Amino acid sequence: MTADPLFFRDATRDDLAQIVELILADSLSNQWESGADGSGPNQALSAIESDPNNRLVVVERSGTLLGTMQLTFIPQLTLRGGLILQIENVRVDASARSGGVGREMIEWAIEEARGRGCALVQLMSNAERVRAHSFYERMGFKQSHAGFKYSL
Repeated sequence: MTADPLFFRDATRDDLAQIVELILADSLSNQWESGADGSGPNQALSAIESDPNNRLVVVERSGTLLGTMQLTFIPQLTLRGGLILQIENVRVDASARSGGVGREMIEWAIEEARGRGCALVQLMSNAERVRAHSFYERMGFKQSHAGFKYSL
């Protein structure tokens, strides 16, 4: 029997606590994050929601939130004035890792970039995330500068 398909949507205020939990579950992020207390996450979500070049996306399966990522579309003077999609804060719940969720998330983001006419998809990954680097390289990203880029 196959698993139910993944469902992608923009995050809502109701998702915010779970998103912060996903971020805090990551040991590297936990070093500099203070949690869901305070107005920071709410202010950030308000800014993301009001900016047409930003999206905070969640991915669910059967109503269970499994992952999140932020997509930022950046207009460029280079690339013939094209757009770059910057993927940030990719997180997958520990229970869903190594099951293809991350791959589907990145593939979905790349299709969103194509749909917006982007010339490039890029992301950053902490130098300590060696497994993540291998994952992004398998997805077709090339290491350049201090991050990874995927030409479209």
